[in-house]
Amino acid sequence: MDNKKSSQIEQLLTIMSQLRDPNRGCPWDLKQNFDSIVPYTLEEAYEVVDAIEQRNWSDVKEELGDLLFQVIFYSQMAKEQGLFEFDDVVAGINEKLVRRHPHVFSDADFADEVAVKQNWEAEKAKERAEKEQDPSLLANIPNALPALMRADKIQKRCANVGFDWDELAPVVDKVKEELDEVMDEVIQAVPEQQRIEEELGDLLFSVVNLSRHLNVKPELALQKANRKFEKRFRQVEKNVLEQGKRISQCSLSELDAEWNRVKEKPEDK
Repeated sequence: MDNKKSSQIEQLLTIMSQLRDPNRGCPWDLKQNFDSIVPYTLEEAYEVVDAIEQRNWSDVKEELGDLLFQVIFYSQMAKEQGLFEFDDVVAGINEKLVRRHPHVFSDADFADEVAVKQNWEAEKAKERAEKEQDPSLLANIPNALPALMRADKIQKRCANVGFDWDELAPVVDKVKEELDEVMDEVIQAVPEQQRIEEELGDLLFSVVNLSRHLNVKPELALQKANRKFEKRFRQVEKNVLEQGKRISQCSLSELDAEWNRVKEKPEDK
């Protein structure tokens, strides 16, 4: 790392230290702990994603800085407690990346991308064993991940050891089967909400599997669907307002008609 880059990191570390100074620091920063910072970390990560999707590179740079600051913040609190420091974080990821990429940093040779992934998973399994952690293939998938992302990771881990369909047809059949099971619960004389929830969960899990087989990230696909719906609904609201009405005054058939007009716009297809 050149001196200029190094000095920038050192300045950021110094700023963080000053913010947490017991005598002259910022009251807000001083009262934070590992748990209280977590929501901000998640928020900053999603803001990075949002800026990338909008191709707003100026915002991407800014949001990455905010996300980096989260790492610095955690490292400072850990340093205060004698747990680890920022340099330890950097050293750890450096060592891990070199070890997990022997085909780049040593003489190892893998036949294809599948072999690379298999080696990656083998290294991760070895790490778990060395740490005497849960040896399961599904260990260390964060519970805090959004449910769609976590389902995708679970399925990919299983697929890496061959527990997966190798054709699309049975994947599609499973989605249809799970939808039928949802409806079977719904039409019961006395529907059980817990059973409906369970079957809906199975349906969503199968849809994630379909997404994975189609090389689509389910979380991103749903985010795009959310944005598309929001854009269309906002236009419906605008159109209704221009007609001198409030949306709450419109019937469902009127709203459906307006919705269809919005959908038919060439730029929205």
